[in-house]
Amino acid sequence: MTQEIQPGVFLHVLPTEKFKTVRFMIRFSARHTKDNAGARTLLTSLLETNSQNYPTQTALSSRLAELYGASFGVGMAKKGNLHQVNATLTLVNGKYVGDDALLAQGVAFLREVLFAPNISNGQFDEATFQVEKENMLSYIKSFAEDKQAYASLQLQQLFFKEDADQQVPSFGTLATVSALTAADLVTTYEKMVREDQVDIFVVGDVTEDEMLALFAPLPFPKGERVHPEIFFKQPAINYVEEKQEQEPLTQSKLNLGYRSEIYYGQLNRFALMVFNGLFGGFPHSRLFMNVREKESMAYYASSSYDSFRGFVNVQTGIDATNREKVLHLISEQLITLQKGQITDEELEQTKAMLKNSYLLSLDSPQALIEADYLDNWLPESVMDDETFLRCIDEVTVAQVQKVAQSIQLQAIYFLEGEGANA
Repeated sequence: MTQEIQPGVFLHVLPTEKFKTVRFMIRFSARHTKDNAGARTLLTSLLETNSQNYPTQTALSSRLAELYGASFGVGMAKKGNLHQVNATLTLVNGKYVGDDALLAQGVAFLREVLFAPNISNGQFDEATFQVEKENMLSYIKSFAEDKQAYASLQLQQLFFKEDADQQVPSFGTLATVSALTAADLVTTYEKMVREDQVDIFVVGDVTEDEMLALFAPLPFPKGERVHPEIFFKQPAINYVEEKQEQEPLTQSKLNLGYRSEIYYGQLNRFALMVFNGLFGGFPHSRLFMNVREKESMAYYASSSYDSFRGFVNVQTGIDATNREKVLHLISEQLITLQKGQITDEELEQTKAMLKNSYLLSLDSPQALIEADYLDNWLPESVMDDETFLRCIDEVTVAQVQKVAQSIQLQAIYFLEGEGANA
């Protein structure tokens, strides 16, 4: 059941007897921008740490312990053009511990942390703010040490060179976070609760009526809320952007970005899923078997795709001296798929792994939430489990071949080991 309890605020109840727990998630969705990503991410840390009635992290943790060890967190995510702030509470279903009031207490806890944050005199608690800001700055700086993550971010900046917002990751940048004040975060918080689209999800053995009674009274400000376009459409270019850097590494990073015109909701996305599985998504894929295993040219080699931004990403870890050989090998693997050189066995193996992954997701409360979120954001894409699995089964070699022929190399990022490692 999905019900709009006020303009722009939706309650999604997913009744199921699969779980002995109940998961609540309140998601705030707004357009992702280079300016708001860092502030919204830092806000998640402040909301997660304390509130007016639980002014310390210890007090908040003690309350969760009283709720039979409930787990709570506030995080963020990015999907296409959207920046999402997610407040999640998972607690045991009260019927299993003889406490009929437990779910109501859980909603009351969410109400407290979301609508009574630790704000006074127009700013968040300064001590908490400074600690969480320093933690976040340390986190962002740590990406310079994680070379695989660093290379991934550099490729993203190169691939989305013409769009400043898409270049910036979901957690923002060092510069934007460094400039934030405790008062700035109040402005960010007020804008989020007032203007974001809100989706409230409940997964567990509950009834729609009881959840409506619990969540409808939440004091969301009334007014017009945003509903941004979820897809980012990457413009095509007729050349390849390249960037190379050098650092003292034992393992160089070679990442490639391909543009795709296939997006979530389109039927040919199933062929894209199979293509990615064959190209670099699974252990039997071309990149893994040929570049890594057979030719021993890579420490790792894989591909992934983002069907909300038209982005196919290849990541490899290599010896710097093998750069051109690896580029050639990656191109060769793609060409074999463009020619339709796919055996029945590997096609069926890929489909089986995709279907198994989908079936496993049906046992995950979070996967059920994400599926329902997209069903409601993109109602034209709704399909039942049987149809989804059949669409995977019906993918043909010719369809995979067409996908392989349609993707375009747009960016190459190479992080080269320097000196003795070059």
